[in-house]
Amino acid sequence: MGYIQNFREIDRTAVSIVGGKGASLGELWRLDDVDVPEGFCVTTDAYRTVLSELPCVDDLLERLAKAEPDDIAALSTQIRTAIEECTIPGDIAEEIAARVRELGEDVPVAVRSSATAEDLPTVSFAGQQDSYLDIRGVEDVLRHVSRCWASLFTERAVAYRVNNGFDHRKVYMAVVVQRMVFPQASGVLFTADPVTSDRTVSRVDAVAGLGDDLVSGLVNADAYAVRAGEVVDRTQRQETPVLSDTHLVELVGLGRRLEAHFGRPQDIEWCLADGVFHIVQSRPITTLFPVPEAGDDDNHVYLSVGHQQMMTDPLKPLGISVWQLTSRAPMRHAGGRLFVEVTPMLASPTQGPGIVDMIGRSDPLFGDALRTVLDRGFVPTRSDDPAAAPVGLPPAPDEIDPAVVPELVARNEAAIAESARRIENETGSALLDFIRADIRELQESLFGKEVGEVLAAGMQAAERLNEVGQEWLGEKNVADVVSRSVPYNVTSEMGLALLDVADAARPYPVVVAFLRQVDAEGYDDARFLDELGAREGGPQVRAALEDFLDKYGRRCVGEIDITRPRWGERPTMLVPMIMSNLDNFETGAAAQRFDDGRRQAEEKKRELLERVRGLPDGEQKEREIERLVDRVRAFAGYREYPKYGMIGRYFVYKQALLREAERLVRAGAIDDEEDSFFLRFDELEDVVRAPRPVGDLVAERKREFASFATLTPPRVLLSTGETLTGAYSRDGLPDGALPGIAVSTGVVEGRARVVTDMDRADLEPGDILVTAFTDPSWTPAFVTVSALVTEVGGVMTHGAVIAREYGLPAVVGVEDATRIIRDGQRIRVHGTEGYVEILS
Repeated sequence: MGYIQNFREIDRTAVSIVGGKGASLGELWRLDDVDVPEGFCVTTDAYRTVLSELPCVDDLLERLAKAEPDDIAALSTQIRTAIEECTIPGDIAEEIAARVRELGEDVPVAVRSSATAEDLPTVSFAGQQDSYLDIRGVEDVLRHVSRCWASLFTERAVAYRVNNGFDHRKVYMAVVVQRMVFPQASGVLFTADPVTSDRTVSRVDAVAGLGDDLVSGLVNADAYAVRAGEVVDRTQRQETPVLSDTHLVELVGLGRRLEAHFGRPQDIEWCLADGVFHIVQSRPITTLFPVPEAGDDDNHVYLSVGHQQMMTDPLKPLGISVWQLTSRAPMRHAGGRLFVEVTPMLASPTQGPGIVDMIGRSDPLFGDALRTVLDRGFVPTRSDDPAAAPVGLPPAPDEIDPAVVPELVARNEAAIAESARRIENETGSALLDFIRADIRELQESLFGKEVGEVLAAGMQAAERLNEVGQEWLGEKNVADVVSRSVPYNVTSEMGLALLDVADAARPYPVVVAFLRQVDAEGYDDARFLDELGAREGGPQVRAALEDFLDKYGRRCVGEIDITRPRWGERPTMLVPMIMSNLDNFETGAAAQRFDDGRRQAEEKKRELLERVRGLPDGEQKEREIERLVDRVRAFAGYREYPKYGMIGRYFVYKQALLREAERLVRAGAIDDEEDSFFLRFDELEDVVRAPRPVGDLVAERKREFASFATLTPPRVLLSTGETLTGAYSRDGLPDGALPGIAVSTGVVEGRARVVTDMDRADLEPGDILVTAFTDPSWTPAFVTVSALVTEVGGVMTHGAVIAREYGLPAVVGVEDATRIIRDGQRIRVHGTEGYVEILS
């Protein structure tokens, strides 16, 4: 093949030979209606040959692969210097020289880096390696080819590969040598709006002359937005407009053709010379959030499930598909996240405003985004479907027996146990059939009429209690206090139960020392319980922990994804929280905290009743307050149970599916049991029925999943790709205050602890937990902190419910809280009014 390939010899499949940029240029060269300046590529074979003659680089690469962050800069510099100072072997140099002479030895060229991990569909590496303009003559080209090779090891390129999981030793560098164009104008075209992700809008930045000053940030470009052949926005920063409207429409049309050819939105570098647009680069835009497949060209509106479930991380394909089987709502997925399609409800003249108001009461950001959608007329109004289900929970019945709550809990736990017993002997396709059938039974425990009535009774009573508290007494959020220590709240009970596990360990110093070692150094979960039980006092502590796991082992971080490791599978995940409880609480703290919450609720009830007695119609108001408080305390606790029951079944399914995955490993279909997590449920069914190797599909899904983790999911996503976050419309906040949703009353000052990983949380009493989101697995941390701030969530999401029960002031939905608030700062949380102040 040689060390050189002309553009005409290359297409998009040649990334491993000529890198991402070279493969893109070769593909563009083949298109009849696209002008690409002439050039050639120095292949990755040349780079590998050069490195093979530099044994010192092998050693440095080995050290770089294992380097600590502080050592990366020095090692990168050594590698770069070794490559830049090497002599290019004669045969490679001769091939390059021959092609330079073909272009014309005095013709100026651009010498541009083109790495194999560059301009990929999920990572662009844009700007990570070097390019050089206006290079003339063979010697100068050779010198800059070496500099391009060396730029694979700039500190920023190395750091980017580390962050994206690329092995430095498996990324190779090609070099593009291309005839220079000296244009009247140049710039960048995005065929989708890189800020809003709207695929119907193209964005153009343009400067006069060469575009290197634009790329380096030395000049401000004219900026344009074009939709449907019309310029809809312009910002002129140059004295004379760089591009006419005619040129803009022509350029965007060219961009749309390239987007159609490559099959995804493109980031295109262009230049305009003598009335002709020349394309010098086209790469995928990797920062856009994907759009769910709709199967038509109609407008669609999707709401993020992750923001409602307080888990915005990506789910694996099996997790997505099991949730879709479970839900009765129209679930779509994109970017590893789940979305509910609400288009039909928004299109309904009777349901549309109602659903926006209902969602907006729980999460004002959702509500504001949806009002924007309706105000634009994005969803055309259509006639109501008489068969359409009503929006939201039905009105709670006037009379409902509180005894139904423990009955529902007992019935569901019995059903989970029965599912576990029956699934034990199921294998093959019969197992998958069993799970499908059992999920239909699970749906009744989630969406049945009786369940809906119980949930409505608690939620509607709390909402009404807050209304009358504000109207009659001028007090906000009175339901927050009366809902403390309610019975049958399985999530808040779990947090207190882990305090009891710490109490079991407290009398045994040897056990405590072992747990502290596990917390500091980690431990093999397969041996953990046996090692714990072998120490003095260990049998008692092991028994206490196993009792906890018997009830709560189904839980974990991100538990809505069936593929996530559960506490029952990895009990060492609980050790940091057990140690925190040992360090920060006294014996009996669980019972004391529950009793304190119950007493506070009772005192609040008495206070409310006393205050309304003296009002007009005081006796009637007293009866109403008492009825509402009693309803809240009888039914609010069940709000946490349906999801808990669901993941109980999920844990049963997961254990059975992993046993089946072992058979697929033995059959050669997959390499590891957990590879099955990267198959959708229907795909897993097919492989179980007819085992065949699916390693390539699994590898592709793993790459996708890694890329999805870098994306931030939007609250509201439109089928045009536009993402909407919504905004708070609240006046009167202090300067610099961060607005959010008031979900648990009270005002607290304290040290902010910004936590991104619960396993690494270092919390002390009085700290304020600041995080992107919490789910039920974070509840044990709530017993330590004094307040909660999250970036996502609403009035009835899990973190809000537990914060109210534990009496923690809480503000959720604070946009970018983990970025704006720094760990260790002193902040004030206004849980009644819904904002956060940074004090120092």
